[in-house]
Amino acid sequence: MRNLLLTISYDGSAYHGWQIQENAITVQEAFQSAVKKVFSEDIDIKGCSRTDSGVHANNYCLSFKTYKSIPCENIVLALNTYLPSDIAVLSCCEVPDDFHARYNVKTKQYVFKLYNGKIRNPFLEKYAYHYRFALDADYLNKEAQAFCGTHDFAGFCSAHSGVEDTVRTVKAFTVMRDGDMVYFTVEADGFLYNMVRIMVGTLLFVSEGKIKEGELSDIIKSKNRKRAGKTAPPQGLYLDKVNY
Repeated sequence: MRNLLLTISYDGSAYHGWQIQENAITVQEAFQSAVKKVFSEDIDIKGCSRTDSGVHANNYCLSFKTYKSIPCENIVLALNTYLPSDIAVLSCCEVPDDFHARYNVKTKQYVFKLYNGKIRNPFLEKYAYHYRFALDADYLNKEAQAFCGTHDFAGFCSAHSGVEDTVRTVKAFTVMRDGDMVYFTVEADGFLYNMVRIMVGTLLFVSEGKIKEGELSDIIKSKNRKRAGKTAPPQGLYLDKVNY
């Protein structure tokens, strides 16, 4: 039995997230369909994370086991033949038998892309959040450091997430401008439901003066969702890296 680790990239615009759902098209469903065509069997696929509807992935990792002896490079080529054009396999390698794409993750990195031009760009509608108001990326980068460290992020997740343990460790958070694009990049040992999007929305409240300078630490400690900002829209969010 071989245990395979694959890295894929996908445009999430047409999908209701990664995980299979009833009456909704998902990335996992499309991927499993291609796997069945290549391996001629139903295979249990382990994904590294759930992603929301409309969210993208630069690098998404998954693992599955098979007795088939198809070389890794041929698996990449074969799967890309059957996958839709908005999903692509980037790499495939063999890993130890006890490896699990989700449970072996050490950290994940997300990037949220914000287009800060005054006039909306139709070519970015599905791939970045259009925010036309003035934004000081250096100021937000300084304020975002309040997120770093180990905190209870109960105030930064969806009210109906149902997760009991809301403590997470944020390794790094940066806000950087490149022309009209602003990138919010965050790495952590795990993320709560909508956590990154709420973090970004909260920083936009900081930018708008709705949250005062230096107030973020108190908001985090309060664990009160109502004190944090809005949830930024999904099309700007990308799963960027998965570290094992």
